[in-house]
Amino acid sequence: MRLDKLLSNMGYGSRKDVKLLLKKAYVTVNDVRLKDGSVQIDPERDVIHVDGERVKYEKHVYILMNKPPGVISATEDVRDRTVIDLLTPELQHFAPFPVGRLDKDTEGLLLLTNDGKLAHQLTSPNYHVPKTYFATVQGCVDAGDVARFKEGVTLDDGYVTKPGELVVLKSGTVSEIELTITEGKFHQVKRMFESVDKKVVYLKRIRMGNLKLDEQLKLGGFRRLTEAELEALSNK
Repeated sequence: MRLDKLLSNMGYGSRKDVKLLLKKAYVTVNDVRLKDGSVQIDPERDVIHVDGERVKYEKHVYILMNKPPGVISATEDVRDRTVIDLLTPELQHFAPFPVGRLDKDTEGLLLLTNDGKLAHQLTSPNYHVPKTYFATVQGCVDAGDVARFKEGVTLDDGYVTKPGELVVLKSGTVSEIELTITEGKFHQVKRMFESVDKKVVYLKRIRMGNLKLDEQLKLGGFRRLTEAELEALSNK
């Protein structure tokens, strides 16, 4: 990898900014000052400093976010704020993207990364990664709904869902539930309840695979995954 590209990717500014750092002899590679940004670098082996600060190379970034309502799960949009807009410039520089989507009005766990391989494993229907949601539902959710969801329900377009694990936390005129599914169809949780004549009025994702929502994160808050979380997530 070119030295100037590596520094730019690590957040040291644009190519123009990096060129200036090199020109001022602020950059050393293996204790040798370099001014040529085209020099090829092995980021896994070479020791790089900028103005005395060690450059820590990271190829991938993994971010856990508690997505707030009103923000869309996309990298850019001409009308609405995106989850990327909530990140710091340092993290934006890695060009992360949301793994799967949460509806605009849905809250909760959202993973952002630039690791395409892991993202594919978590979202591909071939891997059957479970996703758990907490929801408030208008209507009395009962054992009959649990049985229907376990068999799979027919959505408004005729699609029959794979079995879902429905747990009723509170049953009444307004019910509270947890639902675990292994698919990610458009508005799937809402449409599953519509198929049994009920309406989701609040929805929050609380788990994806082995990764749980950090309840200490405020809405819109985010942090990098811990090593333990990343390992658990990779094992799904």
